[in-house]
Amino acid sequence: MGDTPARFSLKDQLFNAQKITYLAQLFGAASADFDAEAFERDVMQKLLELELKQRIDWIAVVLAAHLPSDFAVAADVIFKALPPPCDPALSDDDFGDFIFAPLGEYVAEQATQENLVLSLDLIEAITQRFSMEYAIRGLINQWPRDVLARLGQWTTHPHYHVRRLVSEGTRPKLPWGMKLKIDPLEALALLDSLHVDDTRFVTRSVSNHLNDIAKIDESAVISRLLDWQARGHQQPKELDWMTRHALRTLIKKGHEGALEILGYRKDAPVSAQISMSGDQLTIGDMLTFDVVLTSPTKTPVLVDYVIWFQKSNGTQSPKVFKLKQTEIKAGQALALSKSYRLKRGSTTLPLYAGPHRLGIQVNGRVLDTVDFNLV
Repeated sequence: MGDTPARFSLKDQLFNAQKITYLAQLFGAASADFDAEAFERDVMQKLLELELKQRIDWIAVVLAAHLPSDFAVAADVIFKALPPPCDPALSDDDFGDFIFAPLGEYVAEQATQENLVLSLDLIEAITQRFSMEYAIRGLINQWPRDVLARLGQWTTHPHYHVRRLVSEGTRPKLPWGMKLKIDPLEALALLDSLHVDDTRFVTRSVSNHLNDIAKIDESAVISRLLDWQARGHQQPKELDWMTRHALRTLIKKGHEGALEILGYRKDAPVSAQISMSGDQLTIGDMLTFDVVLTSPTKTPVLVDYVIWFQKSNGTQSPKVFKLKQTEIKAGQALALSKSYRLKRGSTTLPLYAGPHRLGIQVNGRVLDTVDFNLV
């Protein structure tokens, strides 16, 4: 019998003894008064027993104990300790090193009205090594006018990580982020500047930001995208990608305005017929189905499939999945097939035995459904 493979641990990959040594050496080189060995020792006494977010907070606490109590002096040490920024020549997916996340937590904890400018200077510098969208949210809540004004200046910052922070840090529904107290529409003026960015790392954040707003104010997102189309300041291909990404929640809901922006008619003359092999499935099986679409006219279609899952309380809840973005030719049948694994033991989508339903949604409208039973 072979050895059981070790389970992957993200917290151990991101925050471990080697990373703490690296951080300690940076600070030790920045200040002769910083006791790198003591910092390492103090962090490691507790680090490995903590979860990921707790490790970030703990490193920040130990760092505060080892830095000068005078924030201005401590800030000078941090500036000197920072390695070179993330490569500004890259355009996407370079988040930097997680080991710098505790620096942002330290700044957020130490920030006051008196040192706010310096705190934001630090956030500006640190985010070029690792994204500070979580750290800055507390500052936005405490000093919204001052911080939003600074974010406005950063929309034209030469480093794309800083520009991305403007959007990501103000997202209304940032996953795992502190809830913002400002009006969720207040940051739209910042997105007006950022939507023309030539870096996908930034425009993806802008699109995700709009998708967040779509869950709060659908019309605000539709009108903004139409306005950006009218301005014509972004490359058409990139704006088209941004629009689709920003409208993904509204498209799944079948929002007519969102569909129209993308060139799809909700009332398109399309017929659909689903077929499944059997109506009895077991948890763990593959749900496989075919669908045939027809239309008397050439019709662009956005095809999704919907599964109404049984919940623990006996009711059903729909979940929409993408299937195909294509075009039906006049009078010609379009055949599509799909398989979906009914995974056992999923924590995000637990399955329960009982009646379920499968549907085909075309341009936001459910055209055909079939029932099946899960045992």
